[in-house]
Amino acid sequence: MDDYDHTSKQPDSVSAVLRVFSILTALSERKDTSISELSLRLAMPKATVYRFLQTMKSLGFVRQEVESERYGLTMKAFELGSKALLHIDLIEMAKRQMAILSEQTSETIHLGVLADSEVIYIHKIDAQYNLGMYSKIGRRAPLHATALGKALLAWEVPERRDSLIANINFTRFRENTIANAEQFMEELARTRQQKYGFDPEEFEEHMVCMAVPIFDHWHHATAALSISFPAFRFDAAKIPYYVDILTVAGRTVSADLGCASYPLDQES
Repeated sequence: MDDYDHTSKQPDSVSAVLRVFSILTALSERKDTSISELSLRLAMPKATVYRFLQTMKSLGFVRQEVESERYGLTMKAFELGSKALLHIDLIEMAKRQMAILSEQTSETIHLGVLADSEVIYIHKIDAQYNLGMYSKIGRRAPLHATALGKALLAWEVPERRDSLIANINFTRFRENTIANAEQFMEELARTRQQKYGFDPEEFEEHMVCMAVPIFDHWHHATAALSISFPAFRFDAAKIPYYVDILTVAGRTVSADLGCASYPLDQES
């Protein structure tokens, strides 16, 4: 079968994406490469290669050597790949504890991480009941109105926490939703004191959620685990029990990530 240019039949935007990844892949296979070498290797005009390289350079993914003017990948590309690997490792490490939480409660279990100024669900186990929380992996949710968001931000370093809060649009989803930054800061202080994030129908109607953070080997809150209950099945008298099982799960996954001492155990 003859070789054929997969970009020739694609819309311009798709073709541009394919070319960017072709260049990135080529750069990843050598320490540094010239425009002429990339042009020859990718069967792409030099002017086109140069234009894409300059854009990737401005975004911080490509570097150019001053003397040789050859191009290579920066650590930013490495960091992006490392984050993807971290999420894969995190999911694998969390699966067992999430399964245990599911067995103990029969409710929906989520694993979430920060994504810009939102929470993104990276893994979940559905409730064993017909009625549970609707969600899907990859869905984003607001920091200020979710137990996961509160658990992540309550143990965030102050500088990053304040920066994230400054970018939050305090949308009022339900009557109980926190409406401004001042109230949210008070809620985060309460979250640290009680050692879990709590969402009493702030985001999803008739849904109550509880969450605890997961820490990495730098003792940074890198993710959070939550249990989500339909309000009619949530028993407030069992909150201490839910906190206990969530904390065991959070502590175990944190230890697997290299966290030597779970921060929630150290706080009075």
